[in-house]
Amino acid sequence: MNIAEKEAALVRLGQYLAGNSTELTAVKERAYLANGWFTPEFIDKSIDSICRYYLEPAALQAWLRQYPATTADRAPKKVGIVVAGNIPLVGFHDWLCGFISGHHIKMKLSSKDEVLMRHILDKMTEWYPEQAEQTEVLEILKNCDAYIATGSNNSARYFNYYFSKYPHIIRHNRTSAAILTGRETAAELEALADDVMLYFGLGCRNVTKVMVPEGYDFEPLLKALGKYDYLADHHKYKNNYDYNLALFLLNSSAYLTNGSILLHEAASLFSPLSVLHYGYYKDIQQLREDMAAQADLQCLVGQQFTPFGKAQQPSLSDYADGVDTLAFLLEL
Repeated sequence: MNIAEKEAALVRLGQYLAGNSTELTAVKERAYLANGWFTPEFIDKSIDSICRYYLEPAALQAWLRQYPATTADRAPKKVGIVVAGNIPLVGFHDWLCGFISGHHIKMKLSSKDEVLMRHILDKMTEWYPEQAEQTEVLEILKNCDAYIATGSNNSARYFNYYFSKYPHIIRHNRTSAAILTGRETAAELEALADDVMLYFGLGCRNVTKVMVPEGYDFEPLLKALGKYDYLADHHKYKNNYDYNLALFLLNSSAYLTNGSILLHEAASLFSPLSVLHYGYYKDIQQLREDMAAQADLQCLVGQQFTPFGKAQQPSLSDYADGVDTLAFLLEL
């Protein structure tokens, strides 16, 4: 397949995913049964974002124009990709870059997110049998020429150990934060609620900490977060909420809540599931500099940063950890 044919294949995939076929509906149901965190709403949200921001023809064309090397012939290498499973189809972008690069992709899928990705690969094989060998799903990745691996800080240490002698991209825990001024509109705070609560807050682009000015009134923020009150009916989420609430009560730790999420003052950017950390600042310019130096920060949301509500809508050029995956693959 040349690059034009690959682009057409991806557009076709986007059209399929945007549809409502009985086959795709059944696959979504199986994905939810396999992982209770992948609710139908969040599966649809993830697929919609992929269709709109990754597989839309104009977006694909604009992205590919930045990489003239995609049109060149190259000897394909074997690239191992270890995929995370925290949100639906979180590894799709890595596969997409591998598909465009023309390398032989060997994927280790997460058991938490296997159904959806396997279905996409099966459909591509059904439509383009000549490409069947380009992507292979394996349990163990061996004898690859390069590796891309995403996981926790602990697994990243193992990845660095095993893959250190090969060209590699190793990703570890990251999260996102927001800077509020107290002058946000109700609509902006409602959009921020999406950044915090989509996918139960399990993504690295989910906001897990907000920085606010001293004297900040949290009532409008709590009201906006009430948009996701219904998540408290989800038993897995509710178990986490009850557990963290109990910890705060036992430790006499101050907290705020609207009944579905807990706000707690803490230094860490990372917050437990069902908890949103907050911190105060005095000098917003100093805060911006401090945040820019945070190695664990994936995305910064605010009026002068990533717009509210857009954290979980990355474009094709919003690479995880800021490392250009496609450029890495094209240079192998």
